[in-house]
Amino acid sequence: MSRPVAALFRDDFYLSTAEAVVTAVHADGGIELDQTCFYAASGGQPGDTGFLERADGSRIVLGPTVHGATKDIILHRPQEGSILPVVGEKLVLHIDWPRRYRLMRMHTACHLLSVVCPFPITGAAVGEEESRVDFDMSETIDKDEVSARLMQLVEENHPVYVQWITDEELAANPGIVKSKNVRPPMGLGRVSLVCIGKDAAVDSQPCGGTHVSETQEVGAIHISRIEKKGRENRRFRIQFGTPASSTQTA
Repeated sequence: MSRPVAALFRDDFYLSTAEAVVTAVHADGGIELDQTCFYAASGGQPGDTGFLERADGSRIVLGPTVHGATKDIILHRPQEGSILPVVGEKLVLHIDWPRRYRLMRMHTACHLLSVVCPFPITGAAVGEEESRVDFDMSETIDKDEVSARLMQLVEENHPVYVQWITDEELAANPGIVKSKNVRPPMGLGRVSLVCIGKDAAVDSQPCGGTHVSETQEVGAIHISRIEKKGRENRRFRIQFGTPASSTQTA
């Protein structure tokens, strides 16, 4: 029977390894643990990959981590053909840290983009090389100008941190949610607010993803393209590095 897991990443985005005990092994190979530092896919951010280390030093290599039937269940999915652990076995968890860190930087960049473009968000996907954020907007905007404003926020090196509010506080303040179509996960008793800037002066929004601790960690970032996805929908594509050219997309 599935039991709620202690999701260590919620309180420490930089925790890349931890010890855990196997609490369930599903017929399809999904592994549940009593606690985990592995982020499960949610809110547009992919789940963590990495491996589980057994007492004899052997490894169980994992594909992207996912949620189970509810958000308080996290399933670690071994690659096909892996020898599965048994319930009660103690393991050491190792995240693919370079991949996670890139996703943290990208996810934080998406938050910064929502500051530069203060429109309702209709969709988002965080990737290692490119991310996208869709806005409910009809305005024409210059991607190079957006890139410059993003880099200003990065270089100002604002702190990024989490504050916790209750489900009831979120329900009483629906205006803090920027997403138009997706509501923050509720039912766990508390919701994390990702804050940017001293006293959240730059931004504050509910988000269960992982983020860097200061904006300069995002590094060089730019809008590679702006796509028109309808009369009132614009898709912004974000990439690391500096733009290859300054050509504008409608």
